[in-house]
Amino acid sequence: MSAEPGERGSDGVLLEVSNLRLAFGGIQALFDVSFDIRRGEIRAIIGPNGAGKTSMLNCINGFYKPQQGTITYKGRAVHQMRSHDAAKNGIARTFQNIALFRSMTALDNIMTGRLLKMRANLLWDALYLGPARREELAHRAFAERIIDFLEIQAVRKIPVGRLPYGLQKRVELGRALAAEPELLLLDEPMGGMNVEEKQDMSRFILDVNQEFGTTIALIEHDMGVVMDISDRVVVLDYGRKIADGTPDQVRTDPAVVEAYLGVDHGPAPAEEKPCISSTPS
Repeated sequence: MSAEPGERGSDGVLLEVSNLRLAFGGIQALFDVSFDIRRGEIRAIIGPNGAGKTSMLNCINGFYKPQQGTITYKGRAVHQMRSHDAAKNGIARTFQNIALFRSMTALDNIMTGRLLKMRANLLWDALYLGPARREELAHRAFAERIIDFLEIQAVRKIPVGRLPYGLQKRVELGRALAAEPELLLLDEPMGGMNVEEKQDMSRFILDVNQEFGTTIALIEHDMGVVMDISDRVVVLDYGRKIADGTPDQVRTDPAVVEAYLGVDHGPAPAEEKPCISSTPS
């Protein structure tokens, strides 16, 4: 969480991706992708399945190492972001598949997000005296603040493996917020949720951005959500950037319409019987 909220997207560039390429053997996951994320904005990364969205987040937080290109974060350009440097410098994330400690309580999971903030030495930690005790109490108070913010007080002492899916997603968001990130990466934060859960998560994302000034980059498949809460949207397709702009600009871009809906080539010939699936692909 950043300390001071500001006008969204008004404080310059926080992170810039320049000509990024990522390949796995002969598979090109990202090809010459460039875009930026401005301080204080909500920046959406969208595209069809397999477009390279999660690969992009994995490059930003150092999980993947691109073969080409640079990532400039807070004015410092690097070819490969290292995971521990990303975490130390204020980049936190959630995952497409929930990655919590299922046997630990919601509170303890959120406390793990404070590990990089802990400064007491091993001896004090072992004895649980003096600075170590005071430090843990301060970190626990911060975790309780997040629990109140996310409205999960009633489940704070319950092992997360016993919680409904939507609440587990909320706990994972809380763990990321516990690191007090300047840049928060959210990989499908509303995937698998029902309508009510999506509304709640959208509200929390907006509150994190507006009240704490946290810059957010998110991947999300629900286009209604993306268009409602994002300041700018970048669109990937087969590893390439095909559009970048405001939600209104992107939703009418012909390349985006083609990527999501295909191209209308007119009616099929009379002798052909097109097969229409009853379920979305």
